[in-house]
Amino acid sequence: MRHRSIIAIFFALFMTVGLTALWSAETDEREGDEAANIVAADGAATGVIDANTEVAPKKKGNRFARFFKAPFKAVGNLFKDDKKMQRPSAEDAARFESSPLMRVEDANSAPAAKRENGGQSAKDYLERGQDYLNDNRLNEAIGELSRAIALDARLAKAHNLLAVAYDRKGLHDRAKDSYENALDITREDAQTLNNLGYSMYLNGNYRAAVERLKRAAKLAPADERIWNNLALAQSRLGKYDDAFKSFKRATGELTARFNVAAMLERAGRESDAITHYEEARKLQPNSETALRRLADLYQRHGHSDKATQARHALAAINSNATTEAGGN
Repeated sequence: MRHRSIIAIFFALFMTVGLTALWSAETDEREGDEAANIVAADGAATGVIDANTEVAPKKKGNRFARFFKAPFKAVGNLFKDDKKMQRPSAEDAARFESSPLMRVEDANSAPAAKRENGGQSAKDYLERGQDYLNDNRLNEAIGELSRAIALDARLAKAHNLLAVAYDRKGLHDRAKDSYENALDITREDAQTLNNLGYSMYLNGNYRAAVERLKRAAKLAPADERIWNNLALAQSRLGKYDDAFKSFKRATGELTARFNVAAMLERAGRESDAITHYEEARKLQPNSETALRRLADLYQRHGHSDKATQARHALAAINSNATTEAGGN
């Protein structure tokens, strides 16, 4: 009997470990910042700006409701939707420690594109590094971009892309140094300030992130990505009114209401979230997302009558949609 009990205990332990591993394997898409994933669920742009970033990203429909149906399915990974942060190995660290030293250039230096090293110019290394970065071949990208900088330390774009590569690699201190090197060259560059601000946000340095992102927003007031990143950082500081204003500048009031409501839910401030969902419902009375969240939140807070009203309104919308579909 005791022998069977021991076997049962070991079997239970095996199943627990196995299921945990299976859960980890099946939820890799949760990588990246959770708050950024919530915002990205509506098709909004967040993260860094690099060579492949669209200036005005196309909307992919309203995916906000789908986020709540599958809340752990992350739709935005670190920096790019299809790029996952890679963990640096000891070999990587050693390789990057031995990266070539940068050559200091001044205004009297010869043009970088004309200076060659073994038949390769700084521009050649930059372009090749950019291609590697686009393919997420981070070690190769870091190598090529470092060579470009060694030939021409005034290549701000190379510093910026090198920082993006370091950040994806998880080498955030090196990324910060590279972003600041780029800013030493370009001073007030919205793209670099956005990238540095978002990097700081991901590393929990929210106040510094807000400062950089505000500077970026002043330089590029029409850039949706910058405003979304700023709103995320403001949310982390608990400045939800400021975050709402930033989200509104990025995507309009309706999406801003949904985003802030989701941030508030995430922070456990469900009563405040209800306020934003109600405001969203005023803007879009037939919003299934708003009604679904209101029904759930009202029920949890003991407002059964309001929860029932929200469910009835949602059922009426679904019934009308079914009738219209049948008529067609």
